[in-house]
Amino acid sequence: MAMRSALHRAGAAALSQLLEFPVPGEEERTLPCSCGQQAHYRELRSKLVLTAFGWVEVLRPYYLCAHCGRGQFPVDVELDIESTEFSPGVRRMQAMVGQEAPFDDGREQMKILAGLEVTTKSVERTAEAIGTDIAQREQAEIQRALQLDLPAIIGKPIRRIYKVEGQPAHTRECKLGCVFTQTTWDKEGYAIRDPGSSTYTGAIETAEEFGPRMYAEASRRGWSRALLKVVMGDGAEWIWNIAELHFPGAIEIVDLYHARQHLWYVARKLYPNDQARQKAWMKMHQKLLDRGKIEKLVGALRTIKSENAEIAEKVRTEADYFERNRERMRYPKFRRQHLFVGSGVIEAGCRTVIAARLKRSGMFWTVRGANAIVALRCCQLNGEFENYWEARRAA
Repeated sequence: MAMRSALHRAGAAALSQLLEFPVPGEEERTLPCSCGQQAHYRELRSKLVLTAFGWVEVLRPYYLCAHCGRGQFPVDVELDIESTEFSPGVRRMQAMVGQEAPFDDGREQMKILAGLEVTTKSVERTAEAIGTDIAQREQAEIQRALQLDLPAIIGKPIRRIYKVEGQPAHTRECKLGCVFTQTTWDKEGYAIRDPGSSTYTGAIETAEEFGPRMYAEASRRGWSRALLKVVMGDGAEWIWNIAELHFPGAIEIVDLYHARQHLWYVARKLYPNDQARQKAWMKMHQKLLDRGKIEKLVGALRTIKSENAEIAEKVRTEADYFERNRERMRYPKFRRQHLFVGSGVIEAGCRTVIAARLKRSGMFWTVRGANAIVALRCCQLNGEFENYWEARRAA
């Protein structure tokens, strides 16, 4: 650790020398100002910046517009240190630790692993600022997608592409979607997801806002090139409204395990505190579901009578659910096509993307802060974090 500290001091000293910018020449002493006038060089000014080596001093030219009084530091823009005391490298670290763990844990990680002293608040602010920037870039891409201005996706046809949407959280409508591809299946005919093909997108937003988000992500992944297109969901009406609007013609499948949960709900309502009768009832009715005989299942549910008006209404509601989604529950047909019938990928995504970071004990989030971290986590998990920094440098 002492050796590392010494190397950091030497590196910081060398970097400070590299960041001593000279007085600009006569032809570089004026710059255009946003007010339409000219800003003129005044002097060299120093700024302390925390880098991967530690604190360094940046000595750079300062320009001032006499007309509007606005000052400029062109070097700050070039080095991406405008309005911040952290270098891009340190901000990358703060974003990485901030999306992975509580902000104070991230501060501790940077101290131990990188030898950098930062505050918990700076980790929070930096991670949320970068997450917000990522989210804003996503929104720009969504708008381009809606205007059919996406860049052309070149490549081989995709065998099968899936768009999976998860349930909103109970406390906030944090919706999460996943896009992945499938090429093969195993010896038993069960679908196999292409390794590393899953990407996520999500936010606390309405269904109307979430639809274009999913459309943009699916388009980016090559939805137009897919030979077979599948939309999977839990049966919620808003999901199929999105599918009809943004993904017409796709095969629609209700997640089998969510459908089974609806049956278990009925069993528990009919036979509370009697697990043996619940299991017996489930065994008979789940067989109809798994075999795709939804009309028979609906008929069986509608014949159930109960003197309890609340239970009768709940059973009727569930019967309506199965009847409404009957064509999305032809599971034997889907299996013969070697398609997925369960959305485990989105359940895992909800745990990995949302719960593992945002739903820890004692955590409280603003909508803006939560959306920033969700965008940041999706960017990292999708393997787009390096591309984001490349885009910042190119901007």
